[in-house]
Amino acid sequence: MALRTLVLTIAIMALLSSMSHAFDPSPLQDICVAVDDSMAAVFVNGKICKDPKQVMANDFFKSGLNIPGNTSNQLGSAVTAVNVGNLPGLNTLGISLARIDYAPYGLNPPHTHPRGTEILAVLEGTLYVGFVLSNPGPNMKNKLFTKILNPGDVFVFPIGLIHFQFNVGKTNAVAFAGLSSQNPGVITIANAVFGSDPPINPDVLAKAFQVDNKVVDYLQSQFWWDNN
Repeated sequence: MALRTLVLTIAIMALLSSMSHAFDPSPLQDICVAVDDSMAAVFVNGKICKDPKQVMANDFFKSGLNIPGNTSNQLGSAVTAVNVGNLPGLNTLGISLARIDYAPYGLNPPHTHPRGTEILAVLEGTLYVGFVLSNPGPNMKNKLFTKILNPGDVFVFPIGLIHFQFNVGKTNAVAFAGLSSQNPGVITIANAVFGSDPPINPDVLAKAFQVDNKVVDYLQSQFWWDNN
């Protein structure tokens, strides 16, 4: 009995420990600048570390966020991301950044970041933003939280939840977003559902969205723009 209790206690502690590391793991050294080598023989949960003796100040530096993104696309928005992919010094630090530009009535469409919470700060313009909670109980609808943001306003999108931003003004808008992962990832809902390769079986989508197959065929035939 004592042994069983000990095993149960260890299992519970292990579970709690794993839950406490739901985000990027804490670094075990001061720096771990990422090596940009797609042919590296070793795969790790993140990036391979550069030899600290070869690290330079430029490994922690990136310029260009003062330059507006190109919003002349179907969505009228552009995301300029700064993550471990283009700033190696972010490796193991658990943070990243993005500049988001919006043309008048431009949209950053519903999407999720599977590995990071996002905090958004508006610099210019007026944005209508929101996120949707996970599925609730039976016969209940997913709860939506929305807000109108003006310059100086801040809003948080919890990790993994579907969220969006829409420029409701007649002028350009600019926002900066911080994310709690060096590589938060992004899943744009419409692109993933209707623009996957190969396509999802139309029968699946027709039943899921409760529409005719012709509607699904039409949506799958569209070009789904990636604003990242």
